[in-house]
Amino acid sequence: MQAVSSPGLTRPDSPTPTPPDDPPGPRELTLDGGDGVRLSGLLAEPGAGQAPRAVVLALHGSGMRAGYFDNRARPGLSLLELGSRLGCTVLALDRPGYGASAAVLPDGQDLAGQTATLGAALADFAGRWPVGAGFFLLAHSGGGRLALSTAAADALPAPLIGLDLSGLGSAFAVPPDQLPGAGAPGAWRRHWGQLRLYPPEAFREGQRLVAPVPATEAGETLAWPRMYPELAARVRVPVRFTFAEQEQWWRTDEEAVRALLAPLAAPRAVVDRLPDAGHNISLGWAARTYHLRALAFLEECLLAHAAAPPTRPRAD
Repeated sequence: MQAVSSPGLTRPDSPTPTPPDDPPGPRELTLDGGDGVRLSGLLAEPGAGQAPRAVVLALHGSGMRAGYFDNRARPGLSLLELGSRLGCTVLALDRPGYGASAAVLPDGQDLAGQTATLGAALADFAGRWPVGAGFFLLAHSGGGRLALSTAAADALPAPLIGLDLSGLGSAFAVPPDQLPGAGAPGAWRRHWGQLRLYPPEAFREGQRLVAPVPATEAGETLAWPRMYPELAARVRVPVRFTFAEQEQWWRTDEEAVRALLAPLAAPRAVVDRLPDAGHNISLGWAARTYHLRALAFLEECLLAHAAAPPTRPRAD
């Protein structure tokens, strides 16, 4: 029987392909957000000579910093490390009012202001680094509000590929007076869930990531259930929501999920449940599982974008 070579396999007598260089690892950067505001953050790029397939823009939640997405408690848990190894640039930014911008914006910004500042910072980024197919927004908790607002504004300097949001819903699971805010971090257990869900080092790492919640941002938290439907109605890219098994800030029952998805104008919207995880997913043992699923969703969005029929120019 004649042997048939399999596509993608290297023949013994053919040259061995050179593997791509390892990514250089995350490094710090700052971007110009306009009006004297600088946004700090972390940047991880693919190995030397590799053009990025896309830029994964990671936005942290309230009371955290960009390092939330660079979990070093155990090897393999960092989104920046994983995403860059899979050929993407990963940009984790301190949102307005955090990091380098905290001194200039001690009270932070409302959601509209954060959206404008982020847009200016991304324009600065796109003018200095390649962005591949465009931006994929991956956001946690309060950062998801900014991701949705940015998608609704549709003012990015490159195409928006999709959204992947964790730890964010549209209906609170706790009374308003128990929500975290300026000077009131909220119940510790609601942020973390059971301790077994995290490497012991995660709590020491978490101490350096915690930051005060700016007062303006905290004040808008209560308004989010009213703000969400209007923003969602202007989101026209695929969206994925992830809820941890031990999510305690947001309702995740079927009625709440239906209400979450109903106002979206997205061509595709899905909800995922992540077992063995608490609200701070990217700091836990389940971080790699979540990051792999999020990047798989990015692959689906890239495929849908590439397979979409060309748009015809509008007739005047």
